[in-house]
Amino acid sequence: MLHLNIVNAYDYALIALYFGIGKIPWFLAGVSNWVSGFSAFMFVAAAGFTYKNGIGAAVIFTSAAWAYLIGAWYFAGRWRRARINSPLEFLTRRFSPSTTYFYTVTAIVPQIIGIGQGLYVLCIFVATALGFSKEAHLVLGFEFSGLELTMLTVGVVMILYTVIGGLWAAVLSDAVQGVIILVTSVLIFPVTFRYLGGGEGIGAGLAKMVHDVPAEMLTVQGQAAQPWFLFSYAINVLLGYNVAWWQVQRYQSVPDEKGARKMAILCAGLSVVGPLLWIVPVMGARVIFPDLAAMWPGVKAPEETAFVSLAMLLLPHGMIGFVVAAILSATLGQASDGFNWLAATTTRDIYVPLRRRFGQSVPTDKHQMHVAQLTMLVIGVLGIVAAMFIARTGGAFDFGLKYYSMTGPGFMMPVLLGMIYRKTPWWSGMASCSAAFIAAFGCMALDLWPGHAYERNMLSASLAAVLVFVISAFYYRSDDPRSFEAQKLDVDLRTPVPSDGVVPIGGLRDFQMLAGVCALLAVVLCICAFLPSSPLAPPMINAIAGLLLFIIAGILWVISRPRR
Repeated sequence: MLHLNIVNAYDYALIALYFGIGKIPWFLAGVSNWVSGFSAFMFVAAAGFTYKNGIGAAVIFTSAAWAYLIGAWYFAGRWRRARINSPLEFLTRRFSPSTTYFYTVTAIVPQIIGIGQGLYVLCIFVATALGFSKEAHLVLGFEFSGLELTMLTVGVVMILYTVIGGLWAAVLSDAVQGVIILVTSVLIFPVTFRYLGGGEGIGAGLAKMVHDVPAEMLTVQGQAAQPWFLFSYAINVLLGYNVAWWQVQRYQSVPDEKGARKMAILCAGLSVVGPLLWIVPVMGARVIFPDLAAMWPGVKAPEETAFVSLAMLLLPHGMIGFVVAAILSATLGQASDGFNWLAATTTRDIYVPLRRRFGQSVPTDKHQMHVAQLTMLVIGVLGIVAAMFIARTGGAFDFGLKYYSMTGPGFMMPVLLGMIYRKTPWWSGMASCSAAFIAAFGCMALDLWPGHAYERNMLSASLAAVLVFVISAFYYRSDDPRSFEAQKLDVDLRTPVPSDGVVPIGGLRDFQMLAGVCALLAVVLCICAFLPSSPLAPPMINAIAGLLLFIIAGILWVISRPRR
């Protein structure tokens, strides 16, 4: 029986240290953009797909590379030229303020489901690492699986922190989380195949995996071999890595167009190499853990525990604590952002206008704050309910695809089209978005192509959005006053943003602060080399991780020195 290193007191102490370091501001670097994709979803849902399908996962999860290259060629420069301060401002400039309001209100329900999905994926990772997933637990007379109990606990903590005052605003930024997870990914490859090699080296471990893994895992099979799925997924990554709001913010964070293109090209290269750091080890996990269902009977999709089981077997205490902390803070930080945005939107854009409509006075700031806090509570409860529902659907990856296919094209296809072609009327964004939702939900209601729901939703919604957008162009009037801002945007998108060649000093300070935090974490991990651990996970791995962090800290410090 394999011994897994379940989180212990040392790991809990390191988790507490991680959260106590403080806030690190956002810094200007493409590496940060890439590592922000290393989330709980990647190590849970995508790892589960890899465990079942094998090498075909590389076809899917390296596809971000070509999407980034398209971004470098076209979108990176144009997002810099858009001259906007926030992603939603693009909707106002390109279409109308009504479009921004329409998007804001329409996104409320999908955002709540997204919070539930993030909570579910996070808790698969955390519940497995804490050892809660194996058994049922009786609480106040009700029986919960370990995963369900973890979702309830983490969900309640998330609600309390957000309602009390957004304490997660003081959590480390994506940069530190990404560095920790990146170091983990770099280490998990050699330790996995060292273990499989049985003392004969990493090469022997790779050979054993090729020999022992089911033969079909070494061929492209399943969804990765289906043309309609690949075409639909291509639309997915084209939208996700070029016009999704988080990507727009990354392009806006660099000083000039040249920097935006360099960032996209760097991310493209890393997106080819990076996924292999965890795809190949997870294939090795298929040999190490041939029956994850028996190991984790309380998990609906046990294959999604593959990566965390690998980490618990082969990483020592110390590293495990930091990995749990990084993924926990990243996911809860994103959820907190969603909470605050939804609460503000519901209060400002729905509650206040409704009071006015019914002849009541505008509420005071204090009153609005109480409404926002109540909204956060309701959103949190609904998010937990959504997570519970998702947990019963059979897997985060399949649910994630279906969820995105229902919402992604509707919200993002009009943005893509509006960036490429600017001569459509002010209402074209709302019409295109509505058409996408009607097509996707209509096909679902009619139960068309039920065995390929993801492909059906992506293709029908995208086609409907494009068709309505094209038709709307025939109603464009250049003399319409409501077209004036879109015409100004068109001029801006054709006009390069001048660069003064000065690196913002704030960006350099961000590098320096991140370098300091990396050095601190490196010292702690080196100290962890003296902690007891299992023979399969020697504590010396902590020292190696510390050395890697020292190297990263040194590189960041060199980069941060002002050029003369």
